[in-house]
Amino acid sequence: MNLPPERSCTRESSAPTEEGQSSVYLWMRTIFRWTLAGLFFFSACPALILLGVFIDPRRNDGPQRWLCRNVVRLAGARVEVRRSAGFDPNKVCFFVSNHVNLFDPFVLYSVVPQFIRGLELESHFRIPVYGWLMKRFGNVPVPDVSRPSDLKRMWRMTRAAVDGGVSLVVFPEGGRTITGRVGPFREGVFRMAQDFGTPITPVSIVGSFTFNRKTSWILRPTTIVVWLHDTIETGGGSKRDAAELRDRVWRAVSGPVHASMGEATVTESEPQGETKA
Repeated sequence: MNLPPERSCTRESSAPTEEGQSSVYLWMRTIFRWTLAGLFFFSACPALILLGVFIDPRRNDGPQRWLCRNVVRLAGARVEVRRSAGFDPNKVCFFVSNHVNLFDPFVLYSVVPQFIRGLELESHFRIPVYGWLMKRFGNVPVPDVSRPSDLKRMWRMTRAAVDGGVSLVVFPEGGRTITGRVGPFREGVFRMAQDFGTPITPVSIVGSFTFNRKTSWILRPTTIVVWLHDTIETGGGSKRDAAELRDRVWRAVSGPVHASMGEATVTESEPQGETKA
């Protein structure tokens, strides 16, 4: 039996109303979460900067992790870690990861069990407060313009960091995804890894695209899962070998990400176990 006309109209019109209420709630929640995370970050940073002036950043690693962990938590995300049996937490390496949003560095710094820094665009070092912090803490600037002299400087600084026992986080896509999928990897870090003989650990960040994306300010309540895959030994080899290494790492990184989107992708390893951050 059909519903009476007036009842049918009421039922049809309720959906947009509920959708509108949900949208308003999400925006209000987003504003609240950005405010919480922002206030915390900019109030805690001066203390870290002050500590960084007098204390070697390596001895100040705990407060930095505390900052990153709480920025993510206050923004409304939970973080879990899954480690492959072949992941070696004691080897200095390049942590090669997909890149989704502004929170990725905070997420990784919260969970990677090593002293890490990152290769970061040189333009970021000109951002007030944040840029000074990144420079003081030893991040390596990646030139916005690929002039030979700038690339040599980056190469030299990267080598010095690795030789000094610092593992480096790299986002080889060269920017944040706008589709959620893992884009093509640039070859530079893989050539550096071969030249230095530095191992690579592929890292997959799953759930970040639901949490926040480049094209939106919305923050959705989400669990972000970080996969630490098998550590891959490198050293020597030709340019062709670097391309093969790049493709192997891309498959490992993209596997869990694309699987979470319903796409089948072959992975190099299957991390087991789970840790909550």
